[in-house]
Amino acid sequence: MPVNYATPAADQLLPVAGVRLGVAEAEIRKKNRRDLTLVALDGGCTVAGVFTQNRFCAAPVQLCRNHLATGKEIRALVINTGIANAGTGEPGRQTAQASCEAVAALLGIAADQVLPFSTGVILEPLPVDRLKAGLPAAKADLKADNWHAAAHAIMTTDTVAKAASRRITVGGKTITVSGISKGAGMIKPNMATMLGFVATDAGIAQSLLDKLVKEAADASFNCITVDGDTSTNDSFVMIATGQSGAAFASEADAGWDEVRAAIVAVAVELAQAIVRDGEGATKFITIAVQGGKTVEECRQVGYAIGHSPLVKTAFFASDPNLGRILAAVGYAGIADLDVDGVKVWLDDVLVAENGGRAAAYQEAEGARVMAQAEITVRVDLGRGNAQASVFTCDFSYDYVKINADYRS
Repeated sequence: MPVNYATPAADQLLPVAGVRLGVAEAEIRKKNRRDLTLVALDGGCTVAGVFTQNRFCAAPVQLCRNHLATGKEIRALVINTGIANAGTGEPGRQTAQASCEAVAALLGIAADQVLPFSTGVILEPLPVDRLKAGLPAAKADLKADNWHAAAHAIMTTDTVAKAASRRITVGGKTITVSGISKGAGMIKPNMATMLGFVATDAGIAQSLLDKLVKEAADASFNCITVDGDTSTNDSFVMIATGQSGAAFASEADAGWDEVRAAIVAVAVELAQAIVRDGEGATKFITIAVQGGKTVEECRQVGYAIGHSPLVKTAFFASDPNLGRILAAVGYAGIADLDVDGVKVWLDDVLVAENGGRAAAYQEAEGARVMAQAEITVRVDLGRGNAQASVFTCDFSYDYVKINADYRS
């Protein structure tokens, strides 16, 4: 079960004017499950995305990049689960193209106005005929209030669907933001498997949206790790329809800070939900690193702790094994780190300072914190003013079971 997370009810997920979603059972890999999602966009939308940096990136990722680079108006997204269409070479690229062409024919648009997304098993061919056969049902299901169904239809090893919405008023205009994400394992996004889609009815100029999607990714999906593996299919896409009547052309526009904050908040909620639903996770852990010279080195230390199997298994066992945390800080790669200046806390309990165990630390206090479902590890590097946070989970027996049986 996810750590302190439940899917919002369908009526809590707000429609975004200009976006309609439909789902279908296409039997991409398994029967009797929703595994195909079609998203139709009205004309006038701006769309931006960031994608995996894995060199073995999937065919759909390659095609998404190409279609966005054309500068043409994006009018549809097609998402399948079950098969990732990654590690499939030229046949995989042809399959991704065929899925775009099928959507284009169905909606009366051009194939390069469609963005394809796939998630699931790698090295397996995508059964595109099944995808095509499922598209009419997905089209018939297109509705503005279908975010809840779409969140379920993009799941793989997820135990719960992940979705979020916000509504704010800026300059007398009501602006809505809604989004969905999927992911539970193979999670350590490295973006300029994980999928994230966020839409707003604010009007956002293309150059501003291109910048915002990167900022939002860095504040959310690029701050999480379940197992340190960067997927071949990681994608985060942002859509702005403009149908609220509020339009933003530059960061200096009145109300932009509020809109940006709402969009980033949705992205952060979706990203944290992935960690809370990490494969086999029993604990949600925030690693807050401060006192660094740069944000990059703070994040470097955060990931060293968050990726360590020894640290993560200690969290699962509720064992305050402080040496594992200190070791991870030490091997994070900061060559000139003065370990005598480093301080470490478990929540509010100071556990390490002056190069070793804090004088006032009591093992019972560390064990008390480690038994909680949510824990914060705070590290002060004592060498600057930069800070960054990374969100992770523990490693349990179930993580091994899930991944050992993933293709079964």
